[in-house]
Amino acid sequence: MNIYYAKKMQIFINIYNLIKNMDKLDYNIILSLNANGRKSFRYIAKELKVSLSTISNRVKRLEEEGIIERYIPVINRQKIGYDLTAVINLKLTHGKLIEVQEKISKDNHVSAVYDITGDWDSLIVAHFKDRQDLNKFIKRILSMDFVERTNTQLVLNIVKDEKRVVNP
Repeated sequence: MNIYYAKKMQIFINIYNLIKNMDKLDYNIILSLNANGRKSFRYIAKELKVSLSTISNRVKRLEEEGIIERYIPVINRQKIGYDLTAVINLKLTHGKLIEVQEKISKDNHVSAVYDITGDWDSLIVAHFKDRQDLNKFIKRILSMDFVERTNTQLVLNIVKDEKRVVNP
């Protein structure tokens, strides 16, 4: 097993152990924040019938353990002019997967970059204002070193795009 996959496996094990150690209260706090990340700790404490200090301590621990990474608004991309969503597969050469993925991930159009199995090496989810915007992005990707080819699919309709924790 190479170092890259050993590190990935260790990260997975660490996350699994953190989640395994979460109790029902931790999970309910996360669900409450999922519904509205701007809720006050006082409101969550009242909602879950526990003390304010318990909520404060639990959230602090969830943040320190990396279970809660950050608080961000969930933006409706269409309402700010990003009407086009594309799913882009990449075929890469010379084992430069991580380098290329990290470079692509820095582009503001990109919302997700995945290592995948199968015929393609990586999958990108990105959002664009129009076809010209997408065209420039694809041409920029194809001009990058180690990118052999791409395959782009346009999203016609988004049925579900969940950002929150799902119920078990």
